[in-house]
Amino acid sequence: MAMDMIKIGILGIAGVLMALLVREWKPQFSTLISMASCTLIFFCAISRIQAMAGAISQLVQYISLKESYLKILLKIVGIAYIADFSASICRDAGYSAVAGQIELSGKISVLSVSTPIVLALLNTISEYLT
Repeated sequence: MAMDMIKIGILGIAGVLMALLVREWKPQFSTLISMASCTLIFFCAISRIQAMAGAISQLVQYISLKESYLKILLKIVGIAYIADFSASICRDAGYSAVAGQIELSGKISVLSVSTPIVLALLNTISEYLT
């Protein structure tokens, strides 16, 4: 795990240094290099998410949690990461307004996906109060 993080850190620093060097001659290529670095780092992180999914499935076996709730929680995490990643790329490219809209859409998506969990929580609370 630590070695993977070192590789990701080196990849990020190398991408930034290349983008800075190229920025003097071709600023548009600098943005592309930055986006490519972000994409490579994102794909490195996806492999960790797959390993984490196996650990979470074992966790579900130990505790009594509905599998549908776990799927919703994983969707929420995925939405948050994708929205943040996409917004960061747009912001780096100089499109802050687009980044803001992506973040807003991500937040709305999280709210809509999390509705069943919120309703179940409110239902549980009302059962204990009555």
